Amino acid sequence: MANLQTLQSLGILLPSPAYLIGAVLFGLIGFAAYRYGKRVGRRRSQWLGVALMLYPYAIAQTWLLYVVGAALCAGLFIDRN
Repeated sequence: MANLQTLQSLGILLPSPAYLIGAVLFGLIGFAAYRYGKRVGRRRSQWLGVALMLYPYAIAQTWLLYVVGAALCAGLFIDRN
């Protein structure tokens, strides 16, 4: 527990469980979209999949993670049709 307090005093905060679940969920969706796009030759689906896999590294707020993830998933849904 002292290590956690030391990290917090240095300004390093651990992500919440909701953030971790969202990052893993959108990463898996992104991986599936990338594989699907590669298999059927849809470049936009591939790039949306890459974006879904990588954007959690650039976003720190949990609410923003879910908003951007939902928007990218909507882009996948629109690209599918």
